Amino acid sequence: MNIRLATVEDVPVLAKVHVDAWRAAYRGVVSDSFLNGFTCAKRETTFREMLKSDSQATCVAEERGGILGFFTVGACRDSDADADLTGEIWGIYIAPLHWRKGVGTHLAAKAQQMLTSTGYEEATLWVSEGNRRAREFCEALGFRPDGVCKQLDFGVLLTAVRYRKALASEEGGADDRS
Repeated sequence: MNIRLATVEDVPVLAKVHVDAWRAAYRGVVSDSFLNGFTCAKRETTFREMLKSDSQATCVAEERGGILGFFTVGACRDSDADADLTGEIWGIYIAPLHWRKGVGTHLAAKAQQMLTSTGYEEATLWVSEGNRRAREFCEALGFRPDGVCKQLDFGVLLTAVRYRKALASEEGGADDRS
């Protein structure tokens, strides 16, 4: 598996992976009307804009020429975080056919490595409280809920839980701050 920076040529596949992952993970949790309105065309527009931005980086995992998933990282966007010390994994999305095959683990490791190499000492990410699969994945990576939650409106209100993790220092050891 190769992990590389996303390019504008990847936009249609990024959009498809994102939409397919959302529909698989949230069917029955958020309204069908919301999921049906969550289209590849809309996501393509968002990804084209994101890839122009210097405030984040998006990488894809590919194998045999096909994209299996992607992540986006950048400075933490939360007002209570020090954006100089705290990075954020804005999202990790895997095509549903490739769930539970190690793709997410590889992407998460690369995301954390990128944040560390940028100088961040810790990482955060947000997960829907009801997305048990994603929460278990984050916890297996060593992320822990830090007690902060927010409400998101996806046709139904969902609670998102913030997870936090100290990143490895440049010397290879883990920073032991919580």
